[in-house]
Amino acid sequence: MSYAHRRAPRADLPSPATTITNAILARLEAGTRPWVKPWTGGATPRPLRACGTPYRGVNVFWLWLAMDLHGYTSPYWMTYQQSQKLGGQVRKGEKSTISIYYKSYRAEVADDAAGDPRDETRRVLRSYAVFNAQQIDGLPERFQASAADDRPPQPESEKRAAIDAFFASLPGNVRHGGGRAYYSPASDHIQMPEPDAFISYEHFGATLGHEYAHWSGSERRLARTFGKKFGDHAYAIEELTAELTSAILGSELELPVSHLDDHASYIASWIRVLKTDSKAILTIASKAEEAASYLLALAGRTPEPEPQEVETGANDDAPAHAAALVA
Repeated sequence: MSYAHRRAPRADLPSPATTITNAILARLEAGTRPWVKPWTGGATPRPLRACGTPYRGVNVFWLWLAMDLHGYTSPYWMTYQQSQKLGGQVRKGEKSTISIYYKSYRAEVADDAAGDPRDETRRVLRSYAVFNAQQIDGLPERFQASAADDRPPQPESEKRAAIDAFFASLPGNVRHGGGRAYYSPASDHIQMPEPDAFISYEHFGATLGHEYAHWSGSERRLARTFGKKFGDHAYAIEELTAELTSAILGSELELPVSHLDDHASYIASWIRVLKTDSKAILTIASKAEEAASYLLALAGRTPEPEPQEVETGANDDAPAHAAALVA
């Protein structure tokens, strides 16, 4: 059997969005937030492509979930063709995982006003098969590196200095005191309890990252809105966006996310929204990626550019930068 053979999508199979949404729903309904589990025992980096570029958008959370479900510790994912180019061989019987992207194409449509045809750019959701490095024999040793940090523990003073340096570079108005953490749109400030009120300084930093996620969505900055599609669930969806943003920041700054808000009412709203719209998680993850990228850029940690060349085999038409196109 050739892994490189690409079959036409079958009408009886669920769409990529449905596949991902159903897997996330199953974890939420079981009481587990799938973007939290991977941090048990240490911070986990974003999933990486064979070239070392991090995945973005919903692929981050989907591949984290796959890592957790299958017990993978390597952050690297690649196509069958890429593994062969690197001298590897996917083991017999191993199952692939999908990675998704939007493919753009031009279509001729009638102009409503004049009736003349015009070109319009449209996008269609596509997927391609990837394997984790731990499913592949013969890869260079660097691909088998554990996602867990095997380096000696960083001194607490250095951890605190790194957290302080990151948040000091953000221009938000942060006030300390009281027993609640929140962002106030009216006064455009973040309120935080004193650091000593938290289990650890890392938990303080993670909570501050969550509130900065809300701060980023202000009309003064990203002007994040979700339109009418989420209706009464808009507030809970904003909370989910902030939580996913904090998860991405946590992967960059080695901060925990397991303590973040898991009110049953929020989770119930998330479940209802995802059951109603299988593509909702794509929108939410895209908003979270936008917020995290905005905050990282403000802090001088601009994400590395996406590669523009196809690095897969001739029979694999998924672009190397496809994950960045997911919205």
